[in-house]
Amino acid sequence: MGEARDGVKVKRVVFVTVGTTCFDALVKVADSQEVKDELYRRGYTDLLIQMGRGSYLPIKSTGDDGSLAVDYFTFSSSIADYLRSASLVISHAGSGSIFETLQLGKPLIVVVNEDLMDNHQSELAEELAERKHLYCARPLTLHQTIAGMDLNSLVPYSPGDATPVAKLINRFLGFPEES
Repeated sequence: MGEARDGVKVKRVVFVTVGTTCFDALVKVADSQEVKDELYRRGYTDLLIQMGRGSYLPIKSTGDDGSLAVDYFTFSSSIADYLRSASLVISHAGSGSIFETLQLGKPLIVVVNEDLMDNHQSELAEELAERKHLYCARPLTLHQTIAGMDLNSLVPYSPGDATPVAKLINRFLGFPEES
């Protein structure tokens, strides 16, 4: 699908990351025909899944049959290049993955792992979704989230300025104020 520019198909990659964990529920739902069909309908051409420690293996596809091309890998020393080249990121709720993606200005769907005890990660994802920086889903609602998402409604994330806090700490510790 992807719009053609000068007769060349534009690659639009969806990058799925589970970090260093096992999150087979996310990998399975990302690999489901329902989700792949919806991504393809929305103009994405490739699905690349970083599956971490999981045991579920996605079904690879070249996309030559008019469907989404699918590939996967377990780990990489850095996912920065994958994030940079993605048109959409679907991620577990780890704060590192969330903030790295947001700082790159990439549209993001965070999928919360409901199997984790004391899931503080869901609080972060839900708060950032409430502020319209990302979409938040569960494995069972990922398809509906993709079908209903409007990426133009997302608000760019800009990290806060820590200078006032640093000045307060310096003052408290007795360091001279910088001018």
